[in-house]
Order: sequence, then structure tokens, then C-alpha cells
Amino acid sequence: MTSPVRVTAAVSKVLAAFLEDPEADRYGLDLMRASGHPSGTLYPILLRLQRAGWVAAEWEQIDPVAAGRPARRYYRLTPDGLVAARTEIAALRQQLDRALGGVAKPRPA
Repeated sequence: MTSPVRVTAAVSKVLAAFLEDPEADRYGLDLMRASGHPSGTLYPILLRLQRAGWVAAEWEQIDPVAAGRPARRYYRLTPDGLVAARTEIAALRQQLDRALGGVAKPRPA
């Protein structure tokens, strides 16, 4: 089931974190550090992105006792999510560029 995603500034930070390395599996603490969001902001965003089909999530298969830590839930952009993230970040950059009167320098996506 997919649902539309309203790409706010907070969502765009999470998408930008995924785009740093689109092929990488990312876990919550890693994404909190990369986006600057606390868990109470990050996890609802991840849930919305999952419901939209932009992000897939999977639990790590480890023995928590042997690893000395709980299993992590890893998140990854789906192929549709990768396209959507790049599109949304590019659109946001265009809006910012227009709002700043062309002052903002373009960055690679």
C-alpha cells in the first residue's frame, strides 16, 4: 500500500541522508546523526516513507547476546524511492534557488 509523501524540510533531510550513499543499509542511530533529527522525528518520517514505498525496512539477523547489542532495523531506499528522493531534493533546490534570486549554487544530487 502506498500513500503520498509530503516532503517537508524534515523529510528532505532524511532523504538527503539516504542519498549520501543510496546503496547503503542505514539504521536509526546512523540516520539520526546524518539528518540531525531526534528519534521522535525520524521514526515517524521513516514510517511514512515505508508506507509510500520509498523505503524498505528489515531487521538484522544476529544473536543479540553474541553481538552484545540488540538487533538493528535497517532501512534502504527502494528503486522508486531513489528516483523520488532525487526528484524531490532537486525540486527543493530549484525552489530555494528561485527564492534566493539565483544566489544559491547548484549542488550535485
